[in-house]
Amino acid sequence: MASRVVTRMGDGSLVELMPAEIRAELEAGVEAAVTRFKVEPLAGDELDHLADIFTSPARFVSVAVGDEVVLSQDGTGQPQQGGSVQALYETEQLICQDTVELSNLDYSYPAVKTIAPYEQQTMKEAQERLTIPVHYGAQPDLGRYSRPDGPVGNWSELLPQMRIDEARAAQEEAVELAVADMVHVAEALWEAGADGIDFDTAGAAGDADLLAALRAVEHLRRRHPDMGIMVGMASEVVLGTHGRLEHGGVRLAGLKPEGQLRVVQAAGATIFGPAVTVNTGKTVAWNTARAITLCKPCMAAAEIPVHMNVGMGVGGVPMSAFAPVDAVSRVSRACVDVLRLDGL
Repeated sequence: MASRVVTRMGDGSLVELMPAEIRAELEAGVEAAVTRFKVEPLAGDELDHLADIFTSPARFVSVAVGDEVVLSQDGTGQPQQGGSVQALYETEQLICQDTVELSNLDYSYPAVKTIAPYEQQTMKEAQERLTIPVHYGAQPDLGRYSRPDGPVGNWSELLPQMRIDEARAAQEEAVELAVADMVHVAEALWEAGADGIDFDTAGAAGDADLLAALRAVEHLRRRHPDMGIMVGMASEVVLGTHGRLEHGGVRLAGLKPEGQLRVVQAAGATIFGPAVTVNTGKTVAWNTARAITLCKPCMAAAEIPVHMNVGMGVGGVPMSAFAPVDAVSRVSRACVDVLRLDGL
């Protein structure tokens, strides 16, 4: 008789399920993606493989020798003591990441612009101490440009008042300001020795937020042909807070992972990071199956490396402050084995 398997919910809590129940969770996760996003379902052998991973009694699972992928990072953990460079060094030496990312506690390009010289000095010190590539990253954070903190109108206030044209105009003005700030910071850190630049959580404030990131990428690619540029997404669907913005003739509102990939690589990025938000009320198996089904179309269209976001609350990893290793290892192996990703 099959024994119950200890697994996780999307909030990290433990739950015990029978193998047949885990298989049902995987199938339901696939169906959720197919029904909602009109993508193709996973094949039977892919579901079989996922079932093997999630019903394993092992505490930790891993890919086969030779199937390892690059482990990149965004927002490498902020230091408790010893400073940012020490935190990066410990990540390199203890966690064995393939890359790390220098970032400020206020993970925002408009905020970093005010302290760019300080960040340049920190990057120089990091490059002198670490062996692996050190990137610099933050998020576009388009909302930072709206009132009362920023100079343009607040579309979150204007939209409920049905002042649609004013809300759109405010976002378009914010895009121009954000592009200038992102380019300024990226070029400053590139000059200081950064091995690459990361525009993280792109699209968090909607289609205008993504447009700002895409335009910054285009600008940097023209001026710096050798610059490595990673774009990590905020979620599986781009919110249409503006609704009419396009990039290269493609409407940004509503883009799913495959569409996000296409505009990101057309802009000139060198790494794409899809993100699929976790449902904390569903199991890790359900969430992972849904995320993989949503992201599978990316792989056929990808001309640049795809590093799926598998961190706190995205890609199948539970939304918890300290992600449990049993869940993280299963999610990671599932994504690599089924999607044949370039990295995580």
